[in-house]
Amino acid sequence: MITESGEDMQFNQATDYAFRVIMHLAGLPEGAIVKSQMIAEEQNIPIGFLQKIMRVLTQGEVVKSYRGIDGGFALAKPAVDISLLDIITIMEGPVNLQRCLKVNDACSKGCVPQCPVHAALAVIQNDLIQALSKVNFAKLSKDV
Repeated sequence: MITESGEDMQFNQATDYAFRVIMHLAGLPEGAIVKSQMIAEEQNIPIGFLQKIMRVLTQGEVVKSYRGIDGGFALAKPAVDISLLDIITIMEGPVNLQRCLKVNDACSKGCVPQCPVHAALAVIQNDLIQALSKVNFAKLSKDV
């Protein structure tokens, strides 16, 4: 696959790690607080990178941070209320398969009305978003 950056279209490493973090927290008893060092060791995530990810997940309101000697991290809401789409959106921004799906006048050909490719990709993008929103971490953590 050719992309502008020369790489495959895929989620970045931080998003993969964020999935692991949420899976880890979802597998704990509700309300359990775990230290970042434990998450880093058990999920094989470099601690410095984990701390950056935890800040983003905390700002995204899916993880809660607790300070102090007994501090650490816990899910900010039930795992059933956190979807793959939530984590992708927090870590990478909105899902957009094609730039013209985000901004209508981004078509390099200047198509008005939208071309058949735009229409087809809009349906596929909507289906993808719906599918990602239906997969929650309560179910995923039980499947492990």
